[in-house]
Amino acid sequence: MKVLASCFVNKISRLLTPFLHKQNTGEFKKAAAENLRKDYINSPASQQVDSFALYRIIGNDLIPRHAKGQSKSNLAFILENEPELPGCEKRFIVNRIVDRDEERSIIEMLESAGLYYIHIPFDCDEYRAARIDYEGVPTEYFPYTKKFSKLGEAEQKRVMMRLYRHKNNYVMNNNGARNSALRQGRSLAKWVLPWDGNCFVTAEAWEQIVSDVSLSPEYPYFLVPMARLEDNNLLFRKGFQPEAHEEPQLIFRSDSNEEFDPNFFYGRRPKVELFWRLGIAGPWERWKNEPWDLPRPSLSSDAGAYAQAGWVARLFSGQAHLENTSSGLVDRGVARNDAIGELIERLDLQVLQSSCEFKNNLFINGSFKLGEKSSFLPTSDLVNYLRRLSEEALARGPYSVTDKKTLPPSKDKHDYWHPAPYYWPNPIPIPGLPYLPRDGKRVPGTRLYEAMSDNYDRTRVQRLFDDTYTLTLAYNEFSEVRFLNHAASLVRRWFINPKTAMSPHLKYAQVRRGWNNNQGSSFGIVELKDFYFFLDAVGCLYSNGALDEKEMSCFQTWLECYLDWLVNSPQGRRERSSLNNHGTYYDLQIVAVAAFLGKTSLLKNTLLDSQCRIIQQFSPNGHQPEEMKRATTEHYCCFNLQGWIHLAELAERYGIDLWTIEGSDGRGLRKSMEWILSFLGKEWPYKQIDDFDKGRLLPIYHVYVDKYGELPFKVDHSVPSKECVKPFFFSHDGIRPFWQFT
Repeated sequence: MKVLASCFVNKISRLLTPFLHKQNTGEFKKAAAENLRKDYINSPASQQVDSFALYRIIGNDLIPRHAKGQSKSNLAFILENEPELPGCEKRFIVNRIVDRDEERSIIEMLESAGLYYIHIPFDCDEYRAARIDYEGVPTEYFPYTKKFSKLGEAEQKRVMMRLYRHKNNYVMNNNGARNSALRQGRSLAKWVLPWDGNCFVTAEAWEQIVSDVSLSPEYPYFLVPMARLEDNNLLFRKGFQPEAHEEPQLIFRSDSNEEFDPNFFYGRRPKVELFWRLGIAGPWERWKNEPWDLPRPSLSSDAGAYAQAGWVARLFSGQAHLENTSSGLVDRGVARNDAIGELIERLDLQVLQSSCEFKNNLFINGSFKLGEKSSFLPTSDLVNYLRRLSEEALARGPYSVTDKKTLPPSKDKHDYWHPAPYYWPNPIPIPGLPYLPRDGKRVPGTRLYEAMSDNYDRTRVQRLFDDTYTLTLAYNEFSEVRFLNHAASLVRRWFINPKTAMSPHLKYAQVRRGWNNNQGSSFGIVELKDFYFFLDAVGCLYSNGALDEKEMSCFQTWLECYLDWLVNSPQGRRERSSLNNHGTYYDLQIVAVAAFLGKTSLLKNTLLDSQCRIIQQFSPNGHQPEEMKRATTEHYCCFNLQGWIHLAELAERYGIDLWTIEGSDGRGLRKSMEWILSFLGKEWPYKQIDDFDKGRLLPIYHVYVDKYGELPFKVDHSVPSKECVKPFFFSHDGIRPFWQFT
């Protein structure tokens, strides 16, 4: 049989491939049909009696494309009204239905009718394992980019569908279920019909299908035109035969070669892909591929080996406005993408919420004792260091934005204010060019903790973050309420007391006067990057009673307003689209705030951005191209990787593994960490105009070993153990205080 099939394939390929667009030429079609007949006569299939196995695939209701409960009501209509189909065995596939009650009801209906079915269950763990198709979309069209923002809404949804292709393929499983039907059906009958669950066959339609197939059995494939119904009752009219112009269903002879490609996903040509391979004429021939579409396939060796048989009805979807309208195809496509997007969103949120408890702290646990939990550390040294830093913190603050010595352009002392650190006043007064960039060289007053920094808010907010966190750790270690009380006073003065509270925005962060109406830059958002550990401390203060319900509510209201500004302001949108460390730290800040507030949808969508950023930010050899453009490349490469480490720690808590994401060429966090760690004990060969603390590589090294094991190369340097690395780095370096604890 395989030899005969091979002969058939070779002949058809030789005859039809050069002439596919001339299929209507009578002489050519006649010659092709003659060759098909010869091959068919010599095949075992010619000895089989015509028998049919009709499978209908029942999947999830997709609202708003379908009405709720439509799959079940269509099945009920079929079971009650469809006639017996002579020579045909009816079977069904219950295909990954997410709603367990709906699935149970459908199975009960099938069993009550005594019908055979294949059950393909939905498994949450299998769905969770479905990865994002990062490489299916050009990086310039990732959801956080400027190019994506300029796409039309329908195009944006198609980009998202490509990114979610594997999730879509798992939960919808269109072509997977069709292939299951084909594989089983080929052993049951001469002809297999792997059809959609909403297909209905009248007695007259079936008679026509059987007649057409029986007259031309040499064709291994038949297309069955489909008629879209707005009223199922029309099927009861004797002799009813509507115009069937919709995307056809297919019939396969049991010895046919082709199956459906499971890579093509619901909503983006899963059946049409096979039409293309078979050279089936239709409007899909004119459809163009977008940059994020799967590549259009080559012609099959079976191209042209098809005929047409009868017709089939598609039962009413429950959404009349999406049926036979002039814009029906476009409207249905939009509704389809909306529906599958909403289903994936709902499933992702269920997975996310089942993976964590949003109220638990990440780095600080109320019962945590450094000495008890950290056997790898010399307890006395670390505890003494913590006590010294916490005593110093007690002597500072509480802080407020109202303490600064200069006013922002708004003249409102409640507005956070800081000039752009790398833009210097132009010594030559040139109109339109009041400032000149000097990358890596900070304007006086913009470096943390220096004397003139009191003019602005950057040093003050960093003290707020670091001191609150340190004091909370100290309370957990020493059980001295004075640490807890002072930490709470820091939060109250900066965020809660209306006389001293900061306005919930960063409009005046990194201002260049005379530019952008004297408002700040999107780059200023990075100045509040450390919310990720500060919020952990706030949660601990609340759980220990240092902040009461009313105070926590006020703080959350402030945070809600700030989050809205981060997401919707022009500065926030620009920062989201940043391709370098600013994009990384934007994600880190959004994820931390969203997690604290329980904003699961925003959290999930931001972590999608993060997964895409890994493919965009890193090269196959581990380089960070955007950071290598800077004047202090060693600093920025380490700084960006530290942001990724914190982001990966947060994402891991919510069931999303950033550590193992890799492109097909190996690019990812692991490769980038290996690249930068190859410089342990060595000189940095790239541009670095400032001094660099080589100790900053050590936290990266220890995180690498924890996550991946030993490096794949020997380090020509003695690497100290965790307990011998300082727990507190300069705050600009992006390393969390007491970073050893996770």
